Amino acid sequence: MNAFGEILNRLPPGISYELSMLPDTVVSELEEIRLRCGQSIKIQYGNREKNLTRITTKEELQKTLNNLIKFSYYAYEDDLAKGFVTISGGHRVGICGKAVIKNNQPALIKEISSMNIRFAKEIKGCANSLIPILIKDKNPVNTLIVSPPGCGKTTLLRDMARVLSRRQIKVAICDERSEIAGMYDSCPSFDLGTRTDVLDGCDKIYGIPMLIRAMSPQVIITDEIGKTGDAKAIQQCQNAGVKLITSIHGSCEQDILESDIGPLVEKNVFQNIIYLSSDKGPGTIKEIKSV
Repeated sequence: MNAFGEILNRLPPGISYELSMLPDTVVSELEEIRLRCGQSIKIQYGNREKNLTRITTKEELQKTLNNLIKFSYYAYEDDLAKGFVTISGGHRVGICGKAVIKNNQPALIKEISSMNIRFAKEIKGCANSLIPILIKDKNPVNTLIVSPPGCGKTTLLRDMARVLSRRQIKVAICDERSEIAGMYDSCPSFDLGTRTDVLDGCDKIYGIPMLIRAMSPQVIITDEIGKTGDAKAIQQCQNAGVKLITSIHGSCEQDILESDIGPLVEKNVFQNIIYLSSDKGPGTIKEIKSV
């Protein structure tokens, strides 16, 4: 069964039925299903949006979550506190509602008001054209992907791990948000190559040094760097001689220079900076700067 079919089987009958009526041309490009209490289902496919006729109820939202996590609230407790869960196939479900705060941090989301089912995609070969800049003298080099949300950076990182692993390079993935590998029941949901190790659900500040010490990687791949403390983790890679391939939200050079890793960019820590856009669909490479 394909990813769309698996999701349909976990949705309430009314929602599932309307989605099952979508033409194959739409399903093949489907990126998001948004369910909002009291509003019609909204889907995103390619660069387009479409409102369906079905109105989502609060009962359907709760039932959807129950089905997606198979009532295993304890197993998903940490993820639910962060506002998302990763389900079988690596698909990510964002959740909004009333946050319950404990010890000054979100501990639970209840009274669910909306959900966003994001389909994880594997596009084998999408990183092939970048191999000449990712590897120099048979070794990986530091690379930064700059991308607005929804432009395919995670899909690109996923394929970078695969192509580097296939070229005899030891890869480690620090998958803080469980998006790159889509780990489920101890296995990645995607082909990451046979020389790739995954540390799932761990903050980069702790995960990167753990991987350096424990797995002796040649390159670490991680996603959405830029918060306070991440620069220190990057420096640890530098000190250990381990290369880093990562991404940051932004659309231009000024965006990254104004972030916490701006000083590292100014020092040319990253030999490659790849800018993505969605001008010609997700994954469009707008510009590459190499030093």
